[in-house]
Amino acid sequence: MRRVVFLLTLALPLPALAQSAPAANPAVAAIRSQWEAQAGYLLRSAEQMPEADYGYKPVATVRTFGQLIGHVAGAQNAMCATALGEPERSEDEIEKTATTKAQLVAALRASSESCRRAYAQTDATAAGEVTSNGEKQTRFAVLAMNAAHDAEHYGNVVTYLRIKGMVPPSSQPRP
Repeated sequence: MRRVVFLLTLALPLPALAQSAPAANPAVAAIRSQWEAQAGYLLRSAEQMPEADYGYKPVATVRTFGQLIGHVAGAQNAMCATALGEPERSEDEIEKTATTKAQLVAALRASSESCRRAYAQTDATAAGEVTSNGEKQTRFAVLAMNAAHDAEHYGNVVTYLRIKGMVPPSSQPRP
């Protein structure tokens, strides 16, 4: 009897799986899901950090929290423009010009909106070649690099938040 119950338990989900349609553009969708998670955490972190702490840096040799958010926004603009085959954009412009929390949160939000277009490409388009940092790469590679870059810097942001006694978004209870 236990064996029958066990086998039925395994078989019950199969019809549900068979009915679900395959995701359109699964390769881009896989990269997009990773990017969306990191970009969301970065935006929530930027909103969470008090304006007074945007000038904070743990040691003299690293970026301030605000510069880090500006760097991510600028890098997203640059990488996603490349992934879309658009003209090259400067990675440094936001980090050097935006100074307030409001400006930096707005820049990060805008760069994520720009990236949404890049992550909406079809798999066929994303397989196309572009030049990134002087090298020929696929748009897939640039999208993956952007997602990894966001993840790398979210790790930095977590450290800043923890030092300031805050719980980072990825560790907060889900609503």
